[in-house]
Amino acid sequence: MKNLPQNKWVRAAIPALLLHCSIGTVYCWSIFSQEIADYIGFSKGATEWAFSFAIFFLGMSAAFLGNIVEKDIHKSSLIAAICFASGMAGTGFFIWYGGSHPGSMLSLIGIYVCYGFIMGVGLGTGYLSPVKTLMLWFEDRKGLATGLAVAGFGAAKAIASPIMQSLLNSLGEGGIYKMFLILAVVYFVMMFLGHFLLAKPAGWHEPASSEKGASAIDVIKAKPVTFIGIWIMFYLNITCGLALISQEKMIVKCIGLASAVGVLSSVTAVFNAGGRLGFSAWADTFKDRNTIYKIIFILSIAATGLVVLTRGITNMGANTVLMITVLLLLFVVNAGYGGGFSNVPTLLSDHYGMKNISAIHGITLSAWAFAGLTGNQMATFIVNKFGSEVDLEHALADGTTEIIKVNPVGYQTVLYVTLALYIVAAVICFTMIGKKSADKK
Repeated sequence: MKNLPQNKWVRAAIPALLLHCSIGTVYCWSIFSQEIADYIGFSKGATEWAFSFAIFFLGMSAAFLGNIVEKDIHKSSLIAAICFASGMAGTGFFIWYGGSHPGSMLSLIGIYVCYGFIMGVGLGTGYLSPVKTLMLWFEDRKGLATGLAVAGFGAAKAIASPIMQSLLNSLGEGGIYKMFLILAVVYFVMMFLGHFLLAKPAGWHEPASSEKGASAIDVIKAKPVTFIGIWIMFYLNITCGLALISQEKMIVKCIGLASAVGVLSSVTAVFNAGGRLGFSAWADTFKDRNTIYKIIFILSIAATGLVVLTRGITNMGANTVLMITVLLLLFVVNAGYGGGFSNVPTLLSDHYGMKNISAIHGITLSAWAFAGLTGNQMATFIVNKFGSEVDLEHALADGTTEIIKVNPVGYQTVLYVTLALYIVAAVICFTMIGKKSADKK
């Protein structure tokens, strides 16, 4: 390893992308969730909990294992590679078992454990491992550095989705479990290479335990109101993002763009990744990094409020202007959702310094864990309780038509709730986040 080039690209940026582009494929769940449900003989709703558990354990493992990342990024990145790949392989095994024993609870529980818990631990440690290293290498452009890695996490879905779809189409019978086994090997190789390359700058002196002084919790206690504010606004941004993103495909169909769902899904994924990189790089130009969150929430409130006032969804694409307002909402929320992630570690470092940043960042990611359990489920509950399904005729490429069931009132009602939550987040952003600490070391 000593013979490798000692620069920020080889020892930080590339390994960060290898790690984050691998674990970010957790967001490809919607590509194959129906296939898993059909193959093992369970409802899609039953299998959906695997994804919710994965996000929950991502946040909780980051919170509880942040100290391991702080002490040894090589150990944490290796844990990430092993857990993520073995969790994916285990998921493939239990899908195979479910196909052989349809309706078996063992297969469903096995998928929950492998995709939810084991992969979740890999997600949490893999997400944290390169972040501090990037901030150390890119000391003058911390936002750009963390944005680059987190953009890889966001772009993973856009990159991997067509590959996964191609594998599902070409592997034939049992393609769903074969895909998981193949990708387990591919992602282990990628993540192990990232683990091998990842290294902190030679000039960085990692304080010994006695030198660190206060623990992460003690550091947070020094500015508790600021941390609580960051945690809540981070949680609310993710919750709103997940609520809307989970209904994104149906909203697109509702406004008359059913034939463009696939393309628009890729476009919103690009906005998600672009927001992670763009907002974090933009934040580097501000004296107060919290300014970027103010911009994100103002844009989100404006875009959501515009669709609420014009009833863009319930009018079901009545005209081009309303259609554009809905698409603008999807683009803005996806960008703000991504930007919220990439700016958290740098905002925390401005307030709490670098010595315990991995542990503090990990504790903050517990907000992601709870948002993963509440965002999608909140939106689903609202859609099920408000409005009713209506038939929408959609023209197919072969000249025939199909009937799509949509609930425009339900989707529009989701926006009333997210608008209120965005306003609460903005109030917190403007009132609870104090001035940054002078000590950023």
